[in-house]
Amino acid sequence: MHCAYHSTFGEFIGAEKSSVLDALKSFVDDCGESQIRAWSDSIDVLKSGFEIVCKESPSLSDQGIVILEYRIPLESRRIDAVLLVPGKVIVVEFKGKQAYLREDIDQAARYYRDLKAYHLTCSETCVACYLVPTGYEGQPIVDGVTKILGVRDLPGEILSCVIAGIGVPSVAEFLSSESYQPLPSLIDAARELFNTGSLGRVHQSAAETMPAVEACAGIIHRAAEKKRRALILVTGVPGAGKTLVGLQLAHAQYLSDLTVTRESGLKPTGPAVFLSGNGPLIEVLQYEIARAESGLSGKESVGSGSGGKAFVRDVHDYVRTYAADPSRVPPNHVLIYDEAQRAFDAVQVQKKQRGLDKSLIGLSEPELFIQFAERVPEWCVVVGLVGTGQEIHVGEEGGLQQWRAAIEKASDPDVWDVYYPETVATSGIFEGLNNTVVAPPLELNQTLRFHQANCLHQFVDELLNGNNAKARELSEKLKFQGYKLLMTHELDKAKSYLAGAYSDAPEARFGLLASSRDKDLGAYGIQKGFGSSGQVNRREYGPWYSDPKGAPAACTSFSKVVTEFGSQGLELDSALLAWGTDFLRQGNQWSNQFASRYENPGQVRDPHKLRINAYRVLLTRGRDGCVVFIPPISTGDKSMRETWRYLAACGFDQLTAD
Repeated sequence: MHCAYHSTFGEFIGAEKSSVLDALKSFVDDCGESQIRAWSDSIDVLKSGFEIVCKESPSLSDQGIVILEYRIPLESRRIDAVLLVPGKVIVVEFKGKQAYLREDIDQAARYYRDLKAYHLTCSETCVACYLVPTGYEGQPIVDGVTKILGVRDLPGEILSCVIAGIGVPSVAEFLSSESYQPLPSLIDAARELFNTGSLGRVHQSAAETMPAVEACAGIIHRAAEKKRRALILVTGVPGAGKTLVGLQLAHAQYLSDLTVTRESGLKPTGPAVFLSGNGPLIEVLQYEIARAESGLSGKESVGSGSGGKAFVRDVHDYVRTYAADPSRVPPNHVLIYDEAQRAFDAVQVQKKQRGLDKSLIGLSEPELFIQFAERVPEWCVVVGLVGTGQEIHVGEEGGLQQWRAAIEKASDPDVWDVYYPETVATSGIFEGLNNTVVAPPLELNQTLRFHQANCLHQFVDELLNGNNAKARELSEKLKFQGYKLLMTHELDKAKSYLAGAYSDAPEARFGLLASSRDKDLGAYGIQKGFGSSGQVNRREYGPWYSDPKGAPAACTSFSKVVTEFGSQGLELDSALLAWGTDFLRQGNQWSNQFASRYENPGQVRDPHKLRINAYRVLLTRGRDGCVVFIPPISTGDKSMRETWRYLAACGFDQLTAD
């Protein structure tokens, strides 16, 4: 049962208040006196309100349905009241106060968004959202999708929602577990894959990513059957589910049947491996696998990286293992390379890989991977997951041209088939190469990460390109879709806002982000730098992203900050971005004049582009929104004044107490 109580409006009017309270108390564990008082007040409000509604529209006595303390399936969040009336679902969030806070509005708006986006009943029915501070006496105010109103205005609003001639949504269907199919975070999805082997409960991500998964599966089967080798490139906008595709392929059960028995007479136990140069991502995924294998939950922690290495590995460690000895044969038939466009060029490989066999010196990572694949008996498939605009490390700027060169330099290029979608990222790169197949299903062009806010990356692109007018236009669309764009000069206010906004969601994740090249945020208590106790370091990413509220190492404690290197490819419900002086608006353009310098600047092709890409990453980590902390305006060369004004022009709203 996903609610404490439900009945018709008429039954609720006639019900004893004590019986309703008993139902609520038995449903919610450890409810205190303040909660019971709040329930008592809201019951009185609804009883008197329904009396007015049913007097005005008698049919609603039997048709109208009230659901109290609706617990959203798969979560711990509870909506105070959901009303079902002809043609509409009504969300009502009560607050026992005279004034309301920004976080109260946003809490109600998230209920609206999540029901509208992921509840099957609400996807086909209009949804209204009301915030009712029980002591509020002002006029109704509309803020995005939420309408703030006093007790006296609630009955009229309920009546205005009724759509004559339309049926009432089914209460049984509304309360069904199957009716709510949310889009999980990457960490939630990984946890489900490791626990169940599938993502069966997710309808939106499946609809968008399954064509690519199925296309890859078909190619893998053909390669195994015909004893060929293949390079598959899966492209997509950030947040489109590329990593989910890779993880599903890594866990595909059919691979065990296709694996070739080795000379030892044994089959490898790990037919596929997910590889990434993103160390924090690998740590988090391995941490989640280890938790799943150990059956841990709650506030228990495991050592980061203590499990999961059969499926998920650091790509540079993998290279180190198989580049040191050309006779060593990988056990994997499917090599999945996350962010394949960021593969190290030959110069960076030689710098980072000290133990290279002499015969492999001067090869890029793509060339090495093609060689590794050719060592695997009979067949092998390399799957490259390709994103755009997030090259933030030195040595990552070679792009997809390196993969073409690797195929051309293969020991036998004719046994290689190349599959890719025709996109901006791949355009012209493989032209003239033999055995190429253009496969449209390999393109993921729908952003999934940000719920309904599917234009966030376009908004960030316009912001970074200096087009504040277009960014402003897109920001209005984002806000209507429930995405929050806020900024403040007060760091503590931002932290307090996020803690309050997610007070109803113990599983929510929010934390502090900052650019690695900023030099001045330390003055505001944000300590960064390699090895700094104030920055999340190696073996700390798993707890930071995964541990629950209350855990000292969790992101929600705000005790440590992550940079673009620690957040790329990962996500939070909301991000608190501390804007640094390494990327400022000066003279109507972006400047990296005050950024800390690279250790070997001669190896950096375009440091300004790397700053742009870093802030592209930082601005797109929050699934629900982004709160920007800009240090208090000061005078001098490093003034943030123009940056503040520019972000305001792009659509960021100042965080206020309301």
